[in-house]
Amino acid sequence: MAMQKRANIRLPPDINRILYVRNLPYKITAEEMYDIFGKYGAIRQIRVGNMPDTRGTAFVVYEDIFDAKNACDHLSGFNVCNRYLVVLYYQANKAFDKINLEKEKEKLAKTQAKFGLNT
Repeated sequence: MAMQKRANIRLPPDINRILYVRNLPYKITAEEMYDIFGKYGAIRQIRVGNMPDTRGTAFVVYEDIFDAKNACDHLSGFNVCNRYLVVLYYQANKAFDKINLEKEKEKLAKTQAKFGLNT
């Protein structure tokens, strides 16, 4: 019955199964992440950032979009080791916009150098 009710609900287009989590404690383990996020549904994958520029972040991929929505609604602002989690839906187009902007700046600089333009 609950699955039929879920099938009739339309979700906004920015909601997906992948959550982007920020402000995590640096020492958090994957097992602790599964304990926190597993309460809201079946998890396909968790990726915790381990590089200096990605520490404190993670991606959580749920099997079901409704489980991801429920987790995002309940865990945004959740306190873990005196840090409040920031849980967002992953938006690939925004992530790639930053990469494309850097490439465009490099291309512009090369073109300016080629034609001797200084701005």
